[in-house]
Amino acid sequence: MTPPDPGISPPRAGVVLATLILVAGVANLNLAVANVALPDIGRDLDASSTQLNLVAVGYSLGLAASVLYFGALGDRHGRKRMVLMGMGLTIPASLTAGFAPNIDVLFGARLVGGIAAGLAFPTTLAVITALWSGAQRTKAIAAWSAIGGAISALGPLTAGALMEVFEWGSVFLVTLPLALLAVVLAWRLLPDDYGDTSARVDNLGGLLSIVMVGALILALNFAPTNDSTTLVLSLAVVFLVTAVGFVIRQLRVRVPLFDLRVAARRTFWVAAVGGLIVFGTLMGAMFIGQQYMQNVLGYSTVASGATVLAGAATMILAAPQSAKLVESKGSRFTLLCGYVPVIAGLALAMATWDDNAKFWHVGLVYALIGIGVGLAGTPASRSLTGSVPVNRAGMASSMSDLQRDLGGAIMQSILGAILTAGYATAFAKTISSSPDSAQVSAQTEDALTKSFSSAAVLAERYPQYSEQIISAARDAFVKGDNYAYAAAVVIVAVGAAVVFFGYPRHAEERERMALYATESTSYADGAPAPQSQPTPEA
Repeated sequence: MTPPDPGISPPRAGVVLATLILVAGVANLNLAVANVALPDIGRDLDASSTQLNLVAVGYSLGLAASVLYFGALGDRHGRKRMVLMGMGLTIPASLTAGFAPNIDVLFGARLVGGIAAGLAFPTTLAVITALWSGAQRTKAIAAWSAIGGAISALGPLTAGALMEVFEWGSVFLVTLPLALLAVVLAWRLLPDDYGDTSARVDNLGGLLSIVMVGALILALNFAPTNDSTTLVLSLAVVFLVTAVGFVIRQLRVRVPLFDLRVAARRTFWVAAVGGLIVFGTLMGAMFIGQQYMQNVLGYSTVASGATVLAGAATMILAAPQSAKLVESKGSRFTLLCGYVPVIAGLALAMATWDDNAKFWHVGLVYALIGIGVGLAGTPASRSLTGSVPVNRAGMASSMSDLQRDLGGAIMQSILGAILTAGYATAFAKTISSSPDSAQVSAQTEDALTKSFSSAAVLAERYPQYSEQIISAARDAFVKGDNYAYAAAVVIVAVGAAVVFFGYPRHAEERERMALYATESTSYADGAPAPQSQPTPEA
């Protein structure tokens, strides 16, 4: 058995790692701040549930669509440059979102902000992969993963506190000072990196990947809308065509953007799927939970944001244990350990999240999911970076970011679509079963089923029916909530099965990683792949 590699770290490792975590933190914070503000945004901008879903998922969409391509551009043109460009673009995107006059401008600003994060975020893990190695790299990734995830979890509390004093636009301005600080620190502390001028970037593959991911996420979000069938089918066709084109392109191009041969390794694709599901579940739970607490339980923005602290705390506590488990028991065991509390948390939400739920019911759900993400985050990221040649670190780092962002976008879109459809269906049944259903016009029914926020606005206009409207809206939201979490349980269980049957056991994983490290040296020197290189299944 190959002994563990103690590894190396760069000079001033602490401040360099802190800078990278700050850059990642800007992106992580922006991912989460919108959720608390959704009820207020819905009321002020008269937004439907689908439009609110798009605002919530817009940042993830921009990040997930661009991160793969921009990771490769970072390898080619320099990672420090990409960090500075991304943090620079974050500033106008945040300002536009903070002062958006309508829902379309807000979605566009969120999308651009995600693209800005796509420039900077994949670079952070790529730099860690390039400057750290062995056990030192594992510890650095654990800190990067845990603190970044905790910052994301703290987003709702920060946003909630701001909204107690300011309007909802303030939640999108909170990252401005952090982005400015990140620009200064990155400029001064990150090693100069002018990229690999001999590297080639598959620009066509990059454009195909952007369209492919964008079409998929938009199709999922518009799926529950009755009058969007043609749009959804068109987006589905675009996704399928670009997906096929992307695969063909990656198999034929000499220097692929996404090396399917490397991605076919079980240490890569299983870890990618596993991380995508567990990180996506966290984002989906935060997305639904913040609306549930304000809409159904009537919590203030601060109180609803505070519940997420339980998840942040357990995530931080679990991450160091995750790094130890990876080294002693392997990634497969650690990933599976992460899935158990995630499923338990989702099941608890289904059982207890009704209109009489207590504060601790919500906090315990977040705590369990936080434990799961803290345990699974390190092995998911480490397996990706350890499976690729060092000169393809951008691809691995992009995939590590993609599993978070695409996972968040997909899970938020799926759960949001189910919540939207479940809410509308439940409210429509309540109306049809009411003795006064004949007095409810089609226009009024559309407003009631449009979103909880729309129903709340209608309740304010008709105070004589306010209690009935809000009660029915809460009941409909809880039913949609339960449908969404039931779907999440199924998805997470499938992910656990993929990890259990697909990922190599510890001894085999070590052998593979040791061989991939040798291959990395050969690729880094520009030499052809060694003949002893494993096949995709190996």
